[in-house]
Amino acid sequence: MIIDLPSTTTSQVNKKLVELRESGGAVALGRVLTLVIATGDGTEVEKAIQAANDASREHPCRVIVVASGARQAAPRLDAQIRVGGDAGASEVLVLRLYGPLADEGAGSVVPLLLPDAPVVTWWPTDAPEAPAKDPLGALSHRRITDAAAEGDPIEALQKRINSYVDGDTDLAWTRLTSWRAMLSAAMDLPPHERVTSATVTGAHDSPSTDLLAGWLSTYLEIPVRRLESARAGSGIYSALLERPSGNVEIVRPDGKVGTLTQPGQPERRISLQRREVQDCLSEELRRLDPDEIYEATLGGLKGIVRGEDTEASDEEGDEQ
Repeated sequence: MIIDLPSTTTSQVNKKLVELRESGGAVALGRVLTLVIATGDGTEVEKAIQAANDASREHPCRVIVVASGARQAAPRLDAQIRVGGDAGASEVLVLRLYGPLADEGAGSVVPLLLPDAPVVTWWPTDAPEAPAKDPLGALSHRRITDAAAEGDPIEALQKRINSYVDGDTDLAWTRLTSWRAMLSAAMDLPPHERVTSATVTGAHDSPSTDLLAGWLSTYLEIPVRRLESARAGSGIYSALLERPSGNVEIVRPDGKVGTLTQPGQPERRISLQRREVQDCLSEELRRLDPDEIYEATLGGLKGIVRGEDTEASDEEGDEQ
């Protein structure tokens, strides 16, 4: 069910929620958190709501979408309430703010927060330079950004390094969960030797490739090269760990299936499908404590050495 409330106020939105609760049951019971989505008033709104609805099946919540519209317009709040089949396992409040109200998202959100429930703010596209200092970020226990969805992903990742505080995370980091699990499992198999160096190859604008290199550099305390390859397409292409008895390598040429090779083991094909936004969002909503590993990985980015994939360059030269 979708209920539109044009040119309204937050008190009228709350009043309508109470009416829905009395007529259709306790709408907000069982909600474990409030998820605030900060975005523009464009096509990205529906995509973000769909991802939140999918994630809410694991984390029932109240979703408040703050969609900032034209700042040149007259001040106006258009609200929409979605419950039932149109809201997954959550209840969705869409607040479209225009004119001077477009910069007052936090003030509009506060009256609608669930009492005594943690608050998570997610910026699906462009995030503020310092999320924790943003008015919506200051309300939140967790702040979720997505460097890969910004205009310059690598520059956005650099901003995350400079602005990090406890509670910050990024979906470019969450997309690495499968890669980290596979590499850790491979290292648990004999021979149990120290890794001497590593090479991570991926698209030049892939923040996840940078974070994987930073993670290896930080936790293995080894030199790591971060190579850029046009051959890699979007995302991570390969990760190579060098050891005295032979290398451990995962190569994923198509973004779906990777090949794991290591000494003394048969070559194995492993599933490394690029993760959907809703899957990454669900994973991040499972924890509200600081992510110390992500914080340490951001620090490790300063130690990686950047370069080009010379093998790919040679192949392109031969083709020409």
